[in-house]
Order: sequence, then C-alpha cells, then structure tokens
Amino acid sequence: MKIIDISQEVLSCKVYEGDPAPKANRIINMEDGGVYNLSALSLCAHNGTHVDAPLHFFKDGKSIDEMALENFVGECFVAEHNGDVSATNAREILEKAIKSGADKRILIKGEATVTEEAAEVFANAEILLLGNESQSVGPENAPMAVHKILLSKNIVLLEGIVLDNAREGRYILNCAPLNIKGFEGSPCRAILIEI
Repeated sequence: MKIIDISQEVLSCKVYEGDPAPKANRIINMEDGGVYNLSALSLCAHNGTHVDAPLHFFKDGKSIDEMALENFVGECFVAEHNGDVSATNAREILEKAIKSGADKRILIKGEATVTEEAAEVFANAEILLLGNESQSVGPENAPMAVHKILLSKNIVLLEGIVLDNAREGRYILNCAPLNIKGFEGSPCRAILIEI
C-alpha cells in the first residue's frame, strides 16, 4: 500500500491574502530545563491544506462538524488540468472519473481555476467533494460565486492540496477535518492511498 501525503506543512504553508498566518509557541521546552515539551498553535481555519463547509459562505449553512465524514473519506479521482476549468473540461473530468469508478470526489492537479460554469457542472453531478492545489477553488481574486455554487449543494471544498506525487487516476482519499463545533472550515491532513 502506498500512501501519498497531499498536505502542506502547516507552519510554512500558503496563506490566503488577508488571513492570519500560522504561529507556533513552545510553552515548555526541555532545552530550557522543562521536563517535557509543550507547544501551542494558532492558525486560521483556512491556512494551508484545508476543507470548507457551507457555513463559509452561507449564514445557515452546515458547519464542518455537521458534514458527514463520507464526504471526506472514500474513493476519489485525480484529474490533471492547467488553466481555467470550463464546463466542457468539467464534463470531461467527470467522464474520466465515472469510467474509473470514483466519481464522487474529484481532485484537480495543476494550476487550475474552477469557473462558475464548471462549478455548475460539478454541482449538478452531485459530487461530495471538489479539491484543487490553489488556496481557493475559484478565482483567488473573486472566489465567492464558485464557492456559493458548490457549497449550496453541500459539496465540501478541499483547497491547498499538493499533488506533485500523484498521477491522474483513482485513489482512496482521507481529508477528515478536525471536529470543531460551529466552524466553517478546518485544517486537515489530506492523504491519498493508491488502489
């Protein structure tokens, strides 16, 4: 079994413009005479590799702890694409995913931006999760419309993944969030398992 880590390291991760960066604080340190090490971590729920729940853009949307774990864990399809993902591109990706037998969780490898038209295609296909390597599934300078299309259908967004070591194809995905009551998103340790 081969496990591929598709997560960014937390303290050196990418940070969406305007969000606070992660900070670490060693509260007790053995090097300073402490009998153990104890650290504290401060970060935004959307730093590095993370998942978004509908509450991120909808006042009455589901929070991360209300989303079913099946959204985050199960078979997925990794598709390679660079540039804007058009509606035609989205249909092509879904066709490949269906042929692979893993059409409910889609990850897009490459410098890809999901357009509103593509988001509609994915939303109508009733997928459970859509992920990409950017810190935002939609355009980073105007992410709201794409987020709203997908999150309105309770589709989890997995953002900031690193797919350098994954080729196009079918995998098992685990990107379970932290169990944080009432949060609109959560950091996660995302992994792929080769089938």
